[in-house]
Amino acid sequence: MLIGEYIHTIDEKSRVSMPAKFRKELGKKIIITPGLGQCLFIFTNKEWEKVSKRLSSSDSDLSFLKADQRNFNRYMFGRAAEVEIDSIGRILIPEFLKEKIGLKNSAAIVGVRDRVEVWSESAWSEQKESVERQAEQLAEKLGNAGN
Repeated sequence: MLIGEYIHTIDEKSRVSMPAKFRKELGKKIIITPGLGQCLFIFTNKEWEKVSKRLSSSDSDLSFLKADQRNFNRYMFGRAAEVEIDSIGRILIPEFLKEKIGLKNSAAIVGVRDRVEVWSESAWSEQKESVERQAEQLAEKLGNAGN
């Protein structure tokens, strides 16, 4: 399980180190894609396969006929990149993905169970503060969702 929050600097070649605790679970090749909100998602190849199947599935297996599904798939798949983790645990974040979330000098690397999220440090700080203010209400909503 991928959990925890880490702040890492981005070097002059746009590389960032993956936390040592994540490296073993992630493997040597990962998929990095635009996330929701102001972050990027990182998936293992195995988890990406699961996500891909869920995004592509429909009752008739003709998901491309649904405009919303087509558009979201373009967003997730069209801008995804396969990235290798180098021998010392760094990844190169493609420039277009860095620009998408305003990533500059440091990144927040956050484990979210089955994926890793990459945030600019400032956007992550804002996100944390926002969620912390709402945590009790969110828990209440989620608790009631199963009823």
